[in-house]
This record gives sequence, C-alpha cells and structure tokens, in this order.
Amino acid sequence: MLIRLAWNSLLSRRTTVLLTLFTIALSSALLLGVQQIREQSRQNFMATVAGTDLIVGARSGPVQLLLYSLFHIGSATSNIPWSSHEALADDPRIDWTIPLSLGDSHKGYRVVGTRNSLFRHYHYADQRPLTFTEGDEFDDLFAVVLGAEVARKLGYRIGDPIVIAHGSGNTSFMQHKQMPFSVSGILAPTGTPLDRALLVSLEGLEAVHLGWRAGVPLPGLKVTPEQARQRDLTPREVTAVLVGLKSRLQTFHLQRELNNRRDIPLTAILPGVALQELWQLVSVAEKALLAVSGAALLIGLAGMLAVLLAAIQQRQREIAVLRALGCSPVRIASLLLLESLLLTLGGILLGILLLQAGLVLLQAPLLEQFGLLLSLGTLSQAQWQLCALILLLGLVSGLLPALLAWRMASASRLIRRN
Repeated sequence: MLIRLAWNSLLSRRTTVLLTLFTIALSSALLLGVQQIREQSRQNFMATVAGTDLIVGARSGPVQLLLYSLFHIGSATSNIPWSSHEALADDPRIDWTIPLSLGDSHKGYRVVGTRNSLFRHYHYADQRPLTFTEGDEFDDLFAVVLGAEVARKLGYRIGDPIVIAHGSGNTSFMQHKQMPFSVSGILAPTGTPLDRALLVSLEGLEAVHLGWRAGVPLPGLKVTPEQARQRDLTPREVTAVLVGLKSRLQTFHLQRELNNRRDIPLTAILPGVALQELWQLVSVAEKALLAVSGAALLIGLAGMLAVLLAAIQQRQREIAVLRALGCSPVRIASLLLLESLLLTLGGILLGILLLQAGLVLLQAPLLEQFGLLLSLGTLSQAQWQLCALILLLGLVSGLLPALLAWRMASASRLIRRN
C-alpha cells in the first residue's frame, strides 16, 4: 500500500522526478565509471608485461630500470654487454629472452631495437599476445613495426619509409637519412607503451650506426645500406633483457644470482614488485579523480534533497488529506523516505545502464585514442559497495523532508482537532 502510494505520488510530479532521477543516474554512472577506470587502469598498469619473470639491466634502481625498459621513460645509466644476453639465453633455466636496445627516436616516439621473439613471447593484460592489424614482424634488416598510436597519429601505412634520429628528443638534427627503414607491420592497440614505440631489429639498429662515434657521424666513413648488409651486425651491447623462465620456482634464486655478480654489475627485478612500487608514486591522481566524482554525486543528492524540500511546501494539502484519511505522522514521514529511496534506487539502476552503454560505445575509441583498455562485465565488489553507499546517502537525504512532513502532519492533526 505504502509503495503504491509513493509510486503514484512520484508519478504526479513526473517532470521534476525525471530530472532528479537523471541527475542521480549521471552522478552514479560517473562515480561507478571512475571506480572502473581506477580498477582497470591499475590492472592494466600492473599487467603492462605479463608472463615475464625478470627484467635484467645494468646496475640501477628497480623503478629506474622499469621506467626505461618497459615505459621508455628516461635513459639507462649504462648498457649491458651482448655476452651477458647470450649467457642468459644459454642458461638451461631460461626459456626465452627478449633483448631491448634504446637510444634513438622518431618525431618524439622511442625507437626500440629488439628481436622477433618479442612478438612471440611478449604478453600484456590477461596474457594477451601481440597481434597485427596490418603486415607482420621483421622481414628485412631495415624493417620497422609500428605501435598503434604511432601509425595512427603519423599516418603511416605498410611500405612507407621512415628515417629515425639519434637521441630521444622530440627534435634531432642527427638523423640516419642514409639508411631509411620501411614499415613491415602495425600492431593492434594494447594500452601499453608499445603503442607509442617503433620496433626495429637489433641488427638494423647496429647498421644505421655504422660510421658513427659518440652519436656523431665520422667524416669519410659513410656506409650504404648495401655495404651494411655485408657487415657483421652482431650487437655489442643492449639496454635490457626480458626473461621468461622454464620454472618460476627458479625466479628468486636466479634474481639473487644475477644481482650478486661481481664481474658484470647487473640488476634483475621482478616486474610485478617494481610495478607495485611505481604505482604507489602515481596513484595520487586516480584518488583525486575519485574525490571529484564523489563530489559530483553529492551535488546530485543535494539536488534531490532540494526537490523534495520544495515539494513539501506544495504538498501541505496532500498531507492534510492523508491525515484526514487516518494516516499517522510516522506513516507520512515513511512515505517521504520511501520516495527518496525509490528515486535513489532508480537513479542507481539507470546509472548502471548508462555506464554499460557508455562502455559498449567507447571501449574501442578509448583504447585507440587514449590507450585505456576497459573490459565489459559485471560490477566489481567495490562498485557494488559504492551502489550501497549511494543508496544509503539517498536514504539519509530523505530524512530532512520526512521530518518536515512529520511535523506538518502533526500540525494538521492539531488544527483539525481545534
């Protein structure tokens, strides 16, 4: 009976009720959406590389090694000799290795020298492999594979020539014009730093530096692409090595062994541990975003409170009629509380629908434009807890209108008796 009465009361004020409902729905969708972005951004961040057991580089801090090897931020203090990579590759405990060499760039994007093993063993998110939207892996000494963002923003297609520059700045006057690369493949969006990288072979990176010393081309030592193909292009050193073990039980033992080497100073880190440490440094921004969305929710609930309070002044006749029909002040106050509860519940349900519809429409554009990988699915436990909190706040917002209705109902009873 009370629910039907509350429903009919809301229907009689459908215009203001719909506006309030839509406001709460938008606020709820914003809060739940931010929470989903927080959770999945953290998951994607922690899964920038999946299946890699160790990252090995020159002696440095774990976060610094992680930044330049995976996120291509900053530069290595020094490189490790190629012999160290060969020793790792020959170790019977190691299943595969992915050597990485950094130092060059193209229009502000980092150039990464590697091997085709990257396309077979590098995984991200929930063990997703790298895939190509066009072309394939390295098929020539001067082949280059582009990340999704690089290809989209610079407009490159298969077969286009690319000249890389020495150094990692946005602008460089030291370009390797004598040996241009050709696009052989374009990676599908991954939401990882690979979207913003140009991948070339280690041998190709060695070739473009023939005749260079300390980052400067030497006069009279110009080498043509044909001459480069005849040279021994075995790398002398690499920046870092991604390592996959045959048994993860050996991870800590091998890490300690590499970190304690005295002949060649190396640092071996666990990617998950270093990512967790790095996340602690960047998590302030996502907490601030949650606070902003929480403020938007409070504004929506304040709007509902304003609507209910304004309606109280217009419902004095309705309250008097209900009192005349025998409704107690407590029952009338409960009616107001139930209305606020129905409004909040309806806003939450509509907000969830808006969130899911938004994810369906924006999932692909967010991945392509911003590298944000959001997956569809049921709400997480934290999101359901937020829904319960919103419902509780909506119920609390209805306490003041319910109290005013109770006082009006009591007053109208006294007036009728007089």
